[in-house]
Amino acid sequence: MAPGPSTLLGLALCLAQTARTQQGTLPKPTIWAEPGSVVPSGTPVTVWCQGTLEAQVFHLDKEGTSVPWDRQKPPGPGDKAQLAIPQMTEQHAGSYQCYYSTPTGWSEGSDRLELVVTGSYSKPSFLALPSPVVTSGRNVILQCLSLQGFNRFFLTKEGEDESSWTVDGERHPDGQIQALFPMGPVTPGHRWTFRCYGFYRHTPRVWSAPSNPLELLVSGLSGKPSLLTLQGPVVTSGQNLTLQCRSDVGYTRFALSKVGGQDLPQRPARRPQVGLAQADFPLGPVGTIHGGRYRCYGGHGLSSEWSAPSEPLELLVAGEEPAGRLRDRPSLSVRPGPSVAPGENVTLLCQSGNRTDTFLLSKEGAAHRPLRLRSQGQDGRYQAEFSLSPVTSAHGGTYRCYGSLSTDPYLLSQPSEPLALVVSGGSEDQPAPQWSQEQQSSSSVKRVGWAGDGCTDPSTSLHTALVPVPALPRPGWVTRARLTWYLSVLIGVSVTFVLLLLVLLFLFLLHRGQDRRRKSGCHI
Repeated sequence: MAPGPSTLLGLALCLAQTARTQQGTLPKPTIWAEPGSVVPSGTPVTVWCQGTLEAQVFHLDKEGTSVPWDRQKPPGPGDKAQLAIPQMTEQHAGSYQCYYSTPTGWSEGSDRLELVVTGSYSKPSFLALPSPVVTSGRNVILQCLSLQGFNRFFLTKEGEDESSWTVDGERHPDGQIQALFPMGPVTPGHRWTFRCYGFYRHTPRVWSAPSNPLELLVSGLSGKPSLLTLQGPVVTSGQNLTLQCRSDVGYTRFALSKVGGQDLPQRPARRPQVGLAQADFPLGPVGTIHGGRYRCYGGHGLSSEWSAPSEPLELLVAGEEPAGRLRDRPSLSVRPGPSVAPGENVTLLCQSGNRTDTFLLSKEGAAHRPLRLRSQGQDGRYQAEFSLSPVTSAHGGTYRCYGSLSTDPYLLSQPSEPLALVVSGGSEDQPAPQWSQEQQSSSSVKRVGWAGDGCTDPSTSLHTALVPVPALPRPGWVTRARLTWYLSVLIGVSVTFVLLLLVLLFLFLLHRGQDRRRKSGCHI
């Protein structure tokens, strides 16, 4: 954009060119842009040129133009002049150089200022591979992706140690154009925040809008926090959910990551009680995108180093049909029946008419994650048998089963209708076993406690065995059978006590009567 007449000196171009033949005898001027040389489209920017106090005229050239872009006198005594651009456009983008003149001649040209306009194209996607969570000392690859067909990408690192890289684009297997930027080793000494841009080689100073900022989380070795949810491991689609990260280490902030995800939300820590730091991460109404495996981290102040990761928390979303492929609600039945005696063998059968790769069985109120079994085809239906052998009174409760696909292991079908299992009779009263999964290197599966062909953890291709682990009884946990026994004992003790009192009263009265008779005989 040409400057207004008030800013021009009216010198003829030929005179300027003649005067500039004397350049080189004065110090080189300095050129810069405020607030910076990378400018969003439509925002103001000011180009400054600074020479010596003797400067009388400043001359600004833009590469590719045959006439001077601007010539100015300093507004007063001083050594610099400015060119104000009210709204940055593609026409203003380019390579600039400035000169100044004094009574003795023209200076040499300044270093070049590359003025870039951003926002001319949509922003690219920006990912960290394999994850934005990086262990201290490890490497990571930053991937910039776009459907615009850019052949060049620019990466900038923000912060005190600001730096940048430019890489040629290459075609990604999915048809997008990508650029890969290897980084590392990553250390906690600096903050690792990046943005990337795409542009075309023939217009190198006209860039896309910036990508979303990507901050790497550098995990260390300090005490890992705990991650939990009060709603349990299975959440119904549409239900509001909050994940809670807590630690007895005095962290001042917490971060949450999802395996395979790129977002790293952070929350300041609060102190619900002495010695406990905690942060809540509301996920809102849950849906397809929320199913997965989560971890959280603790951090101190503005340090770029975070704690060791928490143990993983698996979040299963029920009722959200992946691409409409889990339309059928499974059915749940029990053999030999819903009311059994302790010691009997019980089988829970989960079935579906639609393709189902895995069935999951959950017990209402149980804290452990649902049991998984691979489905088996039977008469055109898919099914899995969960065996409880032998049952105890603690197996009694309400059960539901779900179906899932191997392509979306954290998304479950609608639950089956609830099935109430009643274990009555007998004096044995033992808590039901808790179940852990131990990976096996072969395809065989141990049948310990729960029978079946095995289950597959969604995060690994190894088969797993279900192994019983003794569970501690819950505080205040009293079953109906134990309560009946307590009442019987209490009644027996009470009756015995009353009879004992009657016997003592009878003996007391008998003894008193005998004393009276002896005294009467002596008096006679």
